Amino acid sequence: MASKQADYIRKVALVGASGKIGSHILSSILDTGKHSVTILTRPDSSATFPSSPNVNVVRVDYASEEDLISALRGHDFLVITLSVQTSPTNHALIVEAAAKAGVKWIMPNYWAFAPGPRGGTLSSDPLISSFGKFIDDVRNVSVPDGGVKPNWIALCCGFWYEFSLSQGEPWFGFDIKNRRVTLYDEGEVKINTSTWELCGNAVASLLSLPIASSEHGKPAVEDWKNQGIHISSFLISQREMLDSLNRVLGTSDEDWTITKDPVKTRYEKGLQQLQGGDRLGFAKAMYARCFFPGEGGDYETGYGLDNGKLGLPKESLDKATKRAVEMVKGGAGIH
Repeated sequence: MASKQADYIRKVALVGASGKIGSHILSSILDTGKHSVTILTRPDSSATFPSSPNVNVVRVDYASEEDLISALRGHDFLVITLSVQTSPTNHALIVEAAAKAGVKWIMPNYWAFAPGPRGGTLSSDPLISSFGKFIDDVRNVSVPDGGVKPNWIALCCGFWYEFSLSQGEPWFGFDIKNRRVTLYDEGEVKINTSTWELCGNAVASLLSLPIASSEHGKPAVEDWKNQGIHISSFLISQREMLDSLNRVLGTSDEDWTITKDPVKTRYEKGLQQLQGGDRLGFAKAMYARCFFPGEGGDYETGYGLDNGKLGLPKESLDKATKRAVEMVKGGAGIH
């Protein structure tokens, strides 16, 4: 008896393809050559996209449900990547339209740490748990009579490594330009973090799998139905980041101004800044919170990762650190 041919994701819709994470996802999906990608973008966007027979660019008014439904109809999978500057209502509107358009799978704008037990007490902290609203948008979406509620798959990737290292002291504690670093306690607590490249490869690998496994033990999209995919480039401490920076820059600890701050004190300082109207306090508090020992910043130990199931390559820490240094040279970070 002939085996049933596996069904695959063919048509992918992508929101936010010109952004940092979105552009990496787009590039990785196109590299597989297995999918047609519809890019949704604002009517006034000046962004440019790859010229490819597998790319279709549709300009939509995100406030128009009719526009969104028309653009999303016929797609198997929707990936949403939205900037923090985007209206907080846009995500729910996009999800609602996707459900009405019959999209069966949605990767929400989550890109965060592990929810639930794997995330430990970290996942219940208001600074971190707020990202859960994007998953809730899919969980709680209403569907038309006779329609099918879409499934969600969240990419749990921790903080983005190069971005976080390059942005400035309120993030990972590093001011690379001025050779200053604030270590939380001794800087030895490890957390999971991922590069943009790994995130893009993970999404592309997921979409290349059969929707349902045709062979026992073989990975399939449905393995992560209404769950998180847990990936990580590095399980790393601030001390290891500094060591990598020293190798990349040819510096030593003596070339840095090193300050040590109790991680819980730094967290409280960040909250106070935020309450005082300083948005940098949000980054300071959120990043410090993820370095609380044993509270979910390390979502790998004891659970494992999905890197192997997705066939993701092992990455070079120093190469990723060098990219962060180049970003600083290019003007990234606080000015």
